[in-house]
Amino acid sequence: MNPSGFSVQMRRAWAIAKKDIRIYYIKGPVLIFGVFMPLFMFLAFLMGGRQLPLSFLVSGLVGMTLFFTATAVSPAIFPWEGQAKTLERLASCPVTIEAIVFGDMIASTLFGIGITIITVIIGLVLGLSLLHGIMLLTAILLAAVCFSAIGMLLAVPPTNVPSNIMMLSSLIKFPLVFISGIFIPLEQMPPWGLALAVVSPLTYFTDLVRYAFTDIHYFPILIDIAALGVFTIVFTVVTMLLHKRTMPQRM
Repeated sequence: MNPSGFSVQMRRAWAIAKKDIRIYYIKGPVLIFGVFMPLFMFLAFLMGGRQLPLSFLVSGLVGMTLFFTATAVSPAIFPWEGQAKTLERLASCPVTIEAIVFGDMIASTLFGIGITIITVIIGLVLGLSLLHGIMLLTAILLAAVCFSAIGMLLAVPPTNVPSNIMMLSSLIKFPLVFISGIFIPLEQMPPWGLALAVVSPLTYFTDLVRYAFTDIHYFPILIDIAALGVFTIVFTVVTMLLHKRTMPQRM
């Protein structure tokens, strides 16, 4: 694709992102699973009698919020549009499959960043000190792209039944939350738990958030950033390739 063609496709991807934000990101399920679910889990652990520092819990809340918001709607957009027959209309337009997928990723990335910034502000209001603001913003941006790619990867199965995709999404997302050091510090995990934690991108994001608030981290900071970067590239490339294969089966 020549540069002018690339710029045209990026403008169309942005138009798709704006359409997604307007149509899908103000629905009730987004607020329930993307915002209230992490909050309720945070409150449950806060009131559960566990002697965990507030900074540890708020860092976990930030990690959960970005993960859930960036993956709340993106897995179901293709099934919704396939069910409404709008996906066929979109695919018939002069827009590439990559631009369609990228547009959906932009929408979930922006939504995830916006809600997560609110969560960070709540942490500051509760009295936490932000020691590494630039690092936190960098981690949020990188992780938002990574998690949005995961959301689009969950949408790969060519079904037009949103409930099927959302069930698959929940089966994958909730175990990731519990193995990523959000509720149990990584240094307290058994070896098998730590082996699972290192394969989750949420682990590295949560580690960076805790470093930003407390100056404490488990992995070297460069390892956290590099791991998030590698996960982002891999998930994005795999998502694009798989959607190119499954898109014709949706029509």
